[in-house]
Amino acid sequence: MKAEERVLVVLCTFPDRDQARQIGTALVERQLVACVNLVPEIESIYRWEGKICREGEVLGVMKTVAGRFEALREAIEELHPYEMPEVLALPVEAGSEGYLKWVRGEV
Repeated sequence: MKAEERVLVVLCTFPDRDQARQIGTALVERQLVACVNLVPEIESIYRWEGKICREGEVLGVMKTVAGRFEALREAIEELHPYEMPEVLALPVEAGSEGYLKWVRGEV
């Protein structure tokens, strides 16, 4: 398999469900991701500009391929309301071959 066909799971948090749905739908429409799972009602605790913050957020779990990651990252940064959105890519080491083939075919 070529490096650009390697499947990735990309994580991104959103401020609320509506924005997560809107951005997730745009990413699927642009064929940058095959799928976005939205995990509602997570709590994030982090330091921002010297202060400890606690925020309710929605976690987006996206499936894509390495060859589409840079375009995906750019689209998230374009569409996302946060000054610095979380965009973390994790390589998929193994999985259902049928599902991985589907992901590759959708992006």
